Amino acid sequence: MPDSYLNGPLATEKLALWQGRTAEPDPASGLFVAVDGPDVAGFAYTILRSDGRLLLDNLHARPGRTGSGIGGRLLRHTLAWAAVEHRGRDLYLEVLRANTRAIAFYDRHGATRTGERVYRFDQGFALPEVEYTWTAKAVAAHEIRVALDRWRP
Repeated sequence: MPDSYLNGPLATEKLALWQGRTAEPDPASGLFVAVDGPDVAGFAYTILRSDGRLLLDNLHARPGRTGSGIGGRLLRHTLAWAAVEHRGRDLYLEVLRANTRAIAFYDRHGATRTGERVYRFDQGFALPEVEYTWTAKAVAAHEIRVALDRWRP
C-alpha cells in the first residue's frame, strides 16, 4: 500500500470501522480475541456476505507474536465456530498477493486458492489479491475435530 495511505488516513479509517463494529455488533459476525495475560495477542473477525459465504475479514497476530501459533489457533477456532453457527457455508478470505507470509500460512492450513483479481481501493490505488476458500465440507470437518477433542480424556 502507498506510504501516503499507511501514514495518512488508514489509522483513522480503521478506528472508525472498529468503533462501529464493536458499538453495534452484527449477530451473524464473529469476533475472536486471543489474550495472553493482560495483552491482546491476536484476533479474527468474520462477516456473513450477501452471496451466502462467510468472509474471514481479519486474522491478525500482534506484531512480534507472528509464528507463535496464535494465528493457527484463532483460525481453527473460527472454522469450528463457522461449522456450528454457519453450517453449510464456505469460509473465504482475500489477501494481498504481496503478503507471501500470509499466503504460505493459508496454504499450510488447508485453504484452496479460488481466485485472483486486482482490488481497487476507494483511496485511488489498486493491488493484486488472492482469494482462498475453505469449502463448507472442509469447515464442517473442524466441527468434528472439536467434538473429538472434547471426548479425549
